[in-house]
Amino acid sequence: MLDFLTYTFPISGVTTNVLIPPLVAFIVSFFTSMGGVSGAFLLLPFQVSVLQYSSPGVSGTNFIFNVVAIPSGVYRYHKEKRIPWPLAWVVMIGTVPGIIIGYYIRIKILPDPKSFKFFVGLVLFYIGVRLFLDAFKKKKAETQKKFDQKLTKEATVKTISFSLKRTEYEFWGERFSFSTIWVFIVAFVIGVIGGAYGIGGGAIMSPFLVTFFKLPVHSIAGACLMGTATASVFGVLYYAILPSPAGLQTSPDWLLGLLFGIGGAFGIYLGARMQKHVPQKYIKLILSILIVYIALRYIIQFFY
Repeated sequence: MLDFLTYTFPISGVTTNVLIPPLVAFIVSFFTSMGGVSGAFLLLPFQVSVLQYSSPGVSGTNFIFNVVAIPSGVYRYHKEKRIPWPLAWVVMIGTVPGIIIGYYIRIKILPDPKSFKFFVGLVLFYIGVRLFLDAFKKKKAETQKKFDQKLTKEATVKTISFSLKRTEYEFWGERFSFSTIWVFIVAFVIGVIGGAYGIGGGAIMSPFLVTFFKLPVHSIAGACLMGTATASVFGVLYYAILPSPAGLQTSPDWLLGLLFGIGGAFGIYLGARMQKHVPQKYIKLILSILIVYIALRYIIQFFY
């Protein structure tokens, strides 16, 4: 009945109903954006497994999704003064140079990235399990309940100090701090992974900040999205402009990426708007389940 909406995208060769990409992106981004993740890490296996788009160009297409979709969520978090800008800048500055390294790894070393996906799967699985267990720690339940009760009234970020050694900010009436250098190093490594797979890095950065740096998920979501968006701008440029080996399709599918991005823009905006009404325990659970899911897919594919 809707055959007239079926279209074959000339760059990627994907044939699908044009309503499917924005719909899938909307659903995925609505939930993942609450944890500072655009959802690109789930859209990648969807494109590979469902749409049969597996060339390196799929990574660039994922970056287009991020560039189009994320600004709406960043705007919402910024409007509500819930972006710790020092953290956002550290993540952006660390991620961008890693993206170009990831690009060359993708096209020169891992055009068929089976082994690398296995490694990424192991890392994501560990982080996802840590995040899942962290959501059920009894000693944090009382503090978390207190934070969730006053979140809608005090959910703004105020920078206390920012230096190369350590950064501190206030949120929920409490103070949180992190090692600036270590966040930069982690962001760089994540940038390499993100550059190779077109996931921007938020899917790994967000749980790292929550699990290892002990920062509240409600405060880091906007910063992670900002870092992902910035890295994705450079990622699109790298995949679209830089030379690639002969016979290897690395150019992003602009139209397909745009359709994903349009759906993602609405999903991320609504997710950012709803986030402060959702207890962080449930955000952690949603994020951890999605991360473990994609990790298991990456690990299992190594053996087939």
